[in-house]
Amino acid sequence: MKKIIVCFGWLLLVLNSNAQRGEVKELGFKKQNVFIGGSLTLGYGNVSNSYGGGSNFVIGANPEIGYSLAEWIDVGTVFNIIYSSTRFNDYTYRYRQTGLNTGVGAFIRLYPIPSFFLLAQPEHNWIKVTQTNLDQPGVPKITQKVQASSFLVGVGYGQRIIGSSSFFTTIMFDLGKEIYSPYRDGFNNAIPIVRTGFNWYLNSAKKKKK
Repeated sequence: MKKIIVCFGWLLLVLNSNAQRGEVKELGFKKQNVFIGGSLTLGYGNVSNSYGGGSNFVIGANPEIGYSLAEWIDVGTVFNIIYSSTRFNDYTYRYRQTGLNTGVGAFIRLYPIPSFFLLAQPEHNWIKVTQTNLDQPGVPKITQKVQASSFLVGVGYGQRIIGSSSFFTTIMFDLGKEIYSPYRDGFNNAIPIVRTGFNWYLNSAKKKKK
């Protein structure tokens, strides 16, 4: 929780400093500042402690819709569909735990310099978790439905032209501590999450024929 509070405080400072630039010359909604698109999520990591070890894999898609408030800030909503799989050996038996989740969140991206941005993204996920004993195939699978929130922060790089299109790559970590978060492993350690995506602006500006 302290990390989240510090992160929000840091974002507010960046917002305040950038607001002094006076970059927003026109107020009001502009359709050409709306963008739609999304990204693909990929994550992998090894898990281990004194009881054993294994590996964790995450893959997913993240459609989004957003709005560029100015050259230095984007805000929007993101949706998730993510599959995660953890294989683990605790020196007694091996098991695999898989999760399929859908979720929704909000994001803010700050561009302190062109082509480089800072990202904060709180999410809430609905997850179906299935655990399989790999050493005893006859043992019934254990399935349960859970919910988990996450708070992703990270950095990104890409090209962005408001009113045209953009592409980006980010690396993020979950600062939350919820055990069923799709961005944390079986020992509740944060997994590095890499996302690459594209956005297209709804540029309604058309040249009038003379």
